[in-house]
Amino acid sequence: GDLEALGRLMRARVLREVGIPVGVGIAPTKTLAKLANWGAKKWPATGGVVDLRDPARQRRLLALAEVGEVWGIGRKISARLNTMGVSTALQLADYDRKTLRRMFNVNVERTARELAGEACFALEEGPEPKQMIACTRSFGERKHTLQELQEAVAGYATRAGEKLRGQRHLCQAIQVFIRSSPFDQRGEPYSRATCVALPYPSADTRDLVAASLAGLQAIFRPGPAYAKAGVILMDFVEPGRFTPDLFAPAPRPGSDRLMAVIDTINAKQGRGTIRPARLAPDQGFSMKRERLSARFTTSWSELLQVKC
Repeated sequence: GDLEALGRLMRARVLREVGIPVGVGIAPTKTLAKLANWGAKKWPATGGVVDLRDPARQRRLLALAEVGEVWGIGRKISARLNTMGVSTALQLADYDRKTLRRMFNVNVERTARELAGEACFALEEGPEPKQMIACTRSFGERKHTLQELQEAVAGYATRAGEKLRGQRHLCQAIQVFIRSSPFDQRGEPYSRATCVALPYPSADTRDLVAASLAGLQAIFRPGPAYAKAGVILMDFVEPGRFTPDLFAPAPRPGSDRLMAVIDTINAKQGRGTIRPARLAPDQGFSMKRERLSARFTTSWSELLQVKC
């Protein structure tokens, strides 16, 4: 079909439904498409859509674009390229590939190949999954007892588990840390962390909370006024793509279905509707927000009022 016409339809729909003007770039490679998008925004005569499928049009735009406008070419690399006589995207596309790899790295070489029409970078449908998931908070008020910290750490493990299931991964290890404030000159300084290995990869809130509390128990010491705690999930694997330990205990039966039901209910009824029994409805572990800026664009109750 006519991709340029489709691009104009997409641009008009985004403007109509979201209210944000956007540019649309069409090209055989990711880097060229991003450069086409730059051209669509730079020259209003294009109508916000630039189609670079024609090699002749590609070279015309490359000759007009400074090398610093190319996706992946930062300020420092651009300055080095300028000293080599490369000031436009077209000069980068025509430069010797082996020299680029030797002088910079393989990504700069691939960028040049992409500008010449050779696809080297894959298109991602979404952001890359995180390799670690952390849930940490500074307490609004100092905590002194193990029970208070257990409730906080259980809440953090619960929230981290929701994020973990959101990216469809399982974790094999959890780090737990607690510390006092480094700025408190009167109290006893204390900071400890520990890593707990799970018996089997899991995204079950019950497993994550149990491991987190075991780690907390190992590092807690009475006396310090604790200012911050956190839970970090690590060592991720995808379900069905790991080798289970023959001697490890079996995972909880029905865990996936149970967690899916809990996440669905919490998404519809509000976070914390179904939660571990250790967590109170109002946990009281929110951060200090006395100096929080007004949320004019995200909260109806805080809309800017103008009196005339």
